[in-house]
Amino acid sequence: MASTTAPSVAAAGGRKAGPPGPGTAPARLRRTPTWAWAVPPVLILALGFLYPLALVVRQSFTPESLGETTTGASLAPYTEVFASTAFREALTTTVWLAVGATVGCLVLGFVLALVIAFVPFPGGKAVARFIDVFLSFPSFLITLALLFIYGSAGMANGAWTGVTGAAEGPFHFLTTPWGVLLAEITYFTPFVMRPLLAAFSQLDTAQLEVASSLGAGPLRIVRQVILPEALPALAAGGSLVLVLCLNEFGIVLFTGAKGVTTLPMLVYSKAILESDYPAACVVAVVNIVLSVGLYSLYRVVSRRAGA
Repeated sequence: MASTTAPSVAAAGGRKAGPPGPGTAPARLRRTPTWAWAVPPVLILALGFLYPLALVVRQSFTPESLGETTTGASLAPYTEVFASTAFREALTTTVWLAVGATVGCLVLGFVLALVIAFVPFPGGKAVARFIDVFLSFPSFLITLALLFIYGSAGMANGAWTGVTGAAEGPFHFLTTPWGVLLAEITYFTPFVMRPLLAAFSQLDTAQLEVASSLGAGPLRIVRQVILPEALPALAAGGSLVLVLCLNEFGIVLFTGAKGVTTLPMLVYSKAILESDYPAACVVAVVNIVLSVGLYSLYRVVSRRAGA
């Protein structure tokens, strides 16, 4: 009989051996220290990002150019760069372009997101999906599109000369700071619209109906009902745009605005055109400090706002 011929598990003095269960980790993996799993990503991060960043910071304290014998750290590169007119102008241009583009993106993005989310029109869902696709476009592509429209030989100037017979058209603003500002607002506005559309999709429409039934007009509903709910999304999108505009290089380069020098353009000019690597590293360090500082401020504000 099975009960007398089969060995008893209890009599055997232990459990019956068998394959490990689906949730049982092999003994070798259980013996691996927890900290060991952090070593590969830390090494990748250190070799791919931290080490090059450390070289940039080190070079910013080295007065000599690359290839020469160093004599130790010095603040001379920082003193020289901070005292230069080119750096002060580049810093001022970078800040006002970034702030101006951020304000423009917040205003335009909020209005467009309101229309897409709350004004029914044919193709509204397709437009909302296109916003996601637009985020994947490179910045120089938008700049080239603006050049085709408003460039010296663009469609707008061509139409003007064709109608009036003038030698050239009146649209030459793309090579000015205003052209850079227009290109940045055009490119970065969807970065504000995307979180706004997500926030509007979670808004209880019953609040809008109640406010409307109580006699509130559209502007009052936007100001007292929609805007408070959109503030965290506005803060997230606006801070992202601000950081991206501080580091934008492609738009300024492709507009051909020779009189517009931002911090990234100054890094390019110092490193590539002048071979002044210490000065280029100093400007790069300043740009990094600004970006990290703004990101840290954004984290504090978003945490207090509950975003």
